[in-house]
Amino acid sequence: MKSIPLYIGNEHDCDYLPGNRARIVYVSPQVSLDQTLYSRLVASGFRRSGNMVYRPYCSECNACIPVRVPVSRFRPNRAQSRILRKNADLEVAARPAAFDPAHYQLYRRYLLARHVDSDMALASPEDYLNFVGCSWGTTKFYEFRKGQEVLAVAVIDHLEDALSAVYTFFDPDAARRSLGTFAVLWQIAEARRQNLSWVYLGFWIEDCRKMAYKGSFRPLQALLSSNWVTLDRDKTVPA
Repeated sequence: MKSIPLYIGNEHDCDYLPGNRARIVYVSPQVSLDQTLYSRLVASGFRRSGNMVYRPYCSECNACIPVRVPVSRFRPNRAQSRILRKNADLEVAARPAAFDPAHYQLYRRYLLARHVDSDMALASPEDYLNFVGCSWGTTKFYEFRKGQEVLAVAVIDHLEDALSAVYTFFDPDAARRSLGTFAVLWQIAEARRQNLSWVYLGFWIEDCRKMAYKGSFRPLQALLSSNWVTLDRDKTVPA
């Protein structure tokens, strides 16, 4: 870990907090990554987008907080229990992390409904696979199905002691099912079934509506000043 070369990216407009400027630090593309090394990087606050492994490196902001759910301690709250019951009729099937035209069409529909102002809404098939796929990781696409209909797809990295939620997209016509939350609840249950310790949820930005939902999975662990701090149901991030 100490010998991994890191590069600092250019400063740019923040995608999550309007008016802010952002910058990332990323692992050199020359580093040979595998499940073991990536597991350690994720535990140190890194995340991936396609093959690129990165974490925020902003000079005047620390709003992006890496978070993970301690699987053995988690219990769904009342609202989450309702979501579990509402989706009890769904089946989940693992698929290879490869291009599927039906997945891509669902991804496009999701972006046009939820993120129409984002450049991601214009994603080509190549853009899509370059974002969710990974040439060196242990990644699977999980379909959430009602009969033959795929309602959601969760892209999940399998780490040595955890699952890492990369991205989830779903049918916007099925919004009442709260499939994004259900996908996280399913991953926690699946991690428990596999005797894994954590489910990593990426970066939590408390003041960003699109990211705030991650704070509802309690207890939650947040990486603060290089230490994982447990946030129970009534605990907020220290100033």
